[in-house]
Amino acid sequence: MQRLVQRHGKRVGAGRFVAGETLDECVAVLRTLNTAGLQANTTLLGEAIADPNGAAAVTDEYETIIERLVAERLKANVALKLTHLGLSFDEEVAYGNVERLVARAEELGTFLRIDMEQSELVDATLRIYERLRDVGHDGVGTVLQSYLYRTPDDLERLLPRAPNLRIVKGAYLEPDTIAYPRKEDVDRAYVELVEQGLRGGAYIAVATHDEAIIRKVQAFAAREEIPRDRFEFQMLYGVRSGLQRSVAAEGYKVLVATPYGPDWYPYLMRRLAERPANVGFFLKNLVRK
Repeated sequence: MQRLVQRHGKRVGAGRFVAGETLDECVAVLRTLNTAGLQANTTLLGEAIADPNGAAAVTDEYETIIERLVAERLKANVALKLTHLGLSFDEEVAYGNVERLVARAEELGTFLRIDMEQSELVDATLRIYERLRDVGHDGVGTVLQSYLYRTPDDLERLLPRAPNLRIVKGAYLEPDTIAYPRKEDVDRAYVELVEQGLRGGAYIAVATHDEAIIRKVQAFAAREEIPRDRFEFQMLYGVRSGLQRSVAAEGYKVLVATPYGPDWYPYLMRRLAERPANVGFFLKNLVRK
């Protein structure tokens, strides 16, 4: 399956979810999104680098990406996985690499977000984020997952640092001993986390394609008199583009997560696993002449 998709991926629809394999291709997509009134982040696809030289090379590439986004005057920033920077083998290596990138982003007046990965990496990811905030880095955020039972406590721990947090439901397969197995519980926890974060003074990126949740957040913010510059909505490139445009047209900041890179197969498989409609789209293109 991987060989088939990598050989014919662009033709069968991978290009709907991935902004090309090169930075030049990605920049063109980001500019199109900005022209449509949408902001963006981008990620160099990949994870689980196994050695210091590989992590250093990825860090160099991310520094180039940050500089290019600023030079192009794009309304876009970077999001990255710490396993791409060395967390798979050494937390200190990952911290050193991401601290270098956060410092460069701040120097250029932009922002960097640390993505969250599977549950066994949550503690290390949050430790690194807290260290960055504690040494004075403001231009950095991270991610919390609503399907993990632990997340309300993690959020409460972060609130004194005035964090910038993206709230997601969670895309990794986790056992029901640590994560809600039922969608309705994940959704309920999601809304509660957003409200907890906004009440606690955090900046919240509401990352969902669930229109019912979007409307609940809008109503909560209006009721609590929380200004629109305290939160934003985030969605994935290629998923519910009409909803992205309509929410932006209502005057809300909408950011589109727009990854790129040659290592796109695992990302595409996650998108197909998350949403049955994506599988249908992909299969239709697979059999199309």
